[in-house]
Amino acid sequence: MTQRRIDWPDLLFGAFLILVAAGTFAATWRLNGGTAANMGPGYMPRAIAGILLAFGLFFAIRGLLRAHSGIERVQLRPILGVGAAVGVFALLIETAGLATASLASIFIAALASRESRFFEVILFGLFVAAGAVLLFVKALALPVPIWPW
Repeated sequence: MTQRRIDWPDLLFGAFLILVAAGTFAATWRLNGGTAANMGPGYMPRAIAGILLAFGLFFAIRGLLRAHSGIERVQLRPILGVGAAVGVFALLIETAGLATASLASIFIAALASRESRFFEVILFGLFVAAGAVLLFVKALALPVPIWPW
C-alpha cells in the first residue's frame, strides 16, 4: 500500500492565506461594501480578501493533491542583480534622469541571468526606457527629468 504524501509548504501557505482572508472579512464585516460604481470603505479590503481566499484555496488544495517536490538551492546572483538594479534606479532617477536610470537598471538586472544576450538586452532596454518616458513624463506629466541635462 502506498502512502500519499502532502506538500506541506503549499498546504501551510494556503492555510495562511485563508486565515488572512478570514481575518480581513471578520475585521470589515461592519463596513459598508457598496458597489463597484459606488465603493464603500469595505469594498477594497473585501475584494483583496476574496482574491487572497482564492489563492489560499488553490495552494491548499494543490498541497493536498501532490507530493512535495523539494526546494531548489538559493541562487545569490539573481537576488543581488535585481536588488542592485533597483538600488541603481533609485540613486540615478533624480540626477541622471528617467531614461538613463531605466537603461542602467535594465543592464544591471540582465547580469542576474546567464541567459541574457547583449543585443536583446540593449533592444529591450531602449524600448522600456522609451515606454517609461512616454508613460510617466508625457502621458502622466510627472515632473521627472528625462536626461541629466
